[in-house]
Amino acid sequence: MSEGNDNRAEINFVSVDSAPKRFAGHVPQWRAPASIGLFILLALVQLYLVNQTPLQHVFPNHDWVFSPYEGNHVIAVRIFIISFIISFAAFAGGKPLMKLYFGLDLLMTYLLICVLLDVVNAVVFKVSGTGYDLNFSQILSGMIGFGLYSIKLLEWGLMPARIRVEHRPTNERSAKMRLCLIFGTASAVAIAGSNATWPIVEDMRFLALLGGIGPGIFLFLPVFFGQLYILAVLDVLLMRPPPVKPTVSIIVPAHNESYIITRTIHALDNAAAHYGGDVRILIMNNNSTDDTADLAAESLANCAAATGQVIDVSTPGKSHALNAGLDAAETELLVRVDADTLLGEDNLSRAIPYFTDPKVGVVGGVPIPPGGGLFDRARLLEVMVKHGFYSVALGAVNGVVGIPGMFVVYRTEHPRYLGGFVEGMNGEDTDISLRIGELGFKSVVDPRIRYISEVPAEYAHMREQRMRWFRSIYHISSRCRDLIYADRNSIRGKLMLPYMLVNSARRAMLVPLICFGLIEYIAAFNPDSPLIWQAILAVFLGAPTLMAVAATLLNGMPRGLICMPEYLIFRILRSYFTLESMMSISLSKTRHIQENDYKNDVVSDRPIRVA
Repeated sequence: MSEGNDNRAEINFVSVDSAPKRFAGHVPQWRAPASIGLFILLALVQLYLVNQTPLQHVFPNHDWVFSPYEGNHVIAVRIFIISFIISFAAFAGGKPLMKLYFGLDLLMTYLLICVLLDVVNAVVFKVSGTGYDLNFSQILSGMIGFGLYSIKLLEWGLMPARIRVEHRPTNERSAKMRLCLIFGTASAVAIAGSNATWPIVEDMRFLALLGGIGPGIFLFLPVFFGQLYILAVLDVLLMRPPPVKPTVSIIVPAHNESYIITRTIHALDNAAAHYGGDVRILIMNNNSTDDTADLAAESLANCAAATGQVIDVSTPGKSHALNAGLDAAETELLVRVDADTLLGEDNLSRAIPYFTDPKVGVVGGVPIPPGGGLFDRARLLEVMVKHGFYSVALGAVNGVVGIPGMFVVYRTEHPRYLGGFVEGMNGEDTDISLRIGELGFKSVVDPRIRYISEVPAEYAHMREQRMRWFRSIYHISSRCRDLIYADRNSIRGKLMLPYMLVNSARRAMLVPLICFGLIEYIAAFNPDSPLIWQAILAVFLGAPTLMAVAATLLNGMPRGLICMPEYLIFRILRSYFTLESMMSISLSKTRHIQENDYKNDVVSDRPIRVA
């Protein structure tokens, strides 16, 4: 929900949802640069120690590696991870003692695992006369670092209490078979690509798309998700739902939206006219201090196809407005639309018929930026990759975790059964979609459903939005970690949530990683390193470029390719915001209260009625 007013020179985008008091703290803008500065200092000291002092004879692999390995590494991954752990802990949220405990726990656990990895290698070396390749060890060390960082932040951070996530077993045999076959095919293509000597590979290296990494690694993800995407699109096309027109309710949480609420309602009315069924619009006026309510009432009175009303919700917070709308809805289907979202006229006509299938629980589409703003061109490629490609593709294996609340359709009964939208944390839209999916219902992302969603026009607003979004990954994983740890199979719980956490850690470390690569390249401490300038650029040019090209072409948006420079720069800015977002998570010794809350939860076994 955007928080704005008519005076575009000064938009008040901060709300109670920006940083929930219990789970997020203020992050001064100096904190992240200070952390990166400390990181650079620590990295320089360690690289000097293992390369320019007598310690180089103890650590001939130019990293904190405690056993012999064959080959050379591109960068000293362990020095990188250790530098990041210490610098992050020093500037994380929370009291100094908590930072110290968190840093020591994370650092000692990481070092212990690395030592065990090296001991295994030493044993293998002694028995067989040959050890693991150093590149393998470094890749594994990096993945361990990403995973541990996420796990420890989830453990030490002050997070939403763990709940019992009701999981209703469904037949996922088809999804798992698809996953295995697609994984095997992508692996085969990647291996073939690694052994190929095509001229195009050398051209891609020169253009810094591959750097010092083999083409197989870059081929795997596009081939893997490309197959998923094709299957998901075929699934959507084969469903062919009949053009039904049941009555629907649309709830729109609105706080100080006078600058756009008239256009929002006009777009809803156009969508209702195209739909042809009875559409009821509920504008949930959430503690607005401008004339949002008056403008909304006037616009609703002028609607030609839809009917509606303004309902005042005095308690600040989007979830309060959503739950008030949920209580007020009297229809079987519920559409949620953010106040800064302009629906396309065919959105309801495409989305509603999916619910003729009793197995469908959530339906969404792809948000498109309006264009003209500072970040709009970069955002276009971002949504093509994330929503138009990855989210669509994951539908082929029941792996969709969340559908954004900008525009989404539910069966009204499902959010009510689950207790409504969670309050006091970030990511209430993902939380409800995830839990509906675990009840055994499909989440459908139709790439043909496209709507316009506003993009922050200023740096400060973008920073606030992304810190809120990126923090939500941890809030949701904490609240629903029952799926991660419980002894039951769930693609979302065992694959998607862990992947999202690890990917969040990788993104938080991207800016420090670029700095580290530049240090190794410019200082040239390790003369044996194969690091070249293309490898540094490949970190943020390689796979992102290839995936963005694939996503735009598959979605029929070739014009998005001209936005590539802004998108690649925006990815770095997005990573920086991720680092700041992680710093907003307060470290606290009271985290164990969550387990007591979990033990006292009661699970409802009431059946859910479907259409």
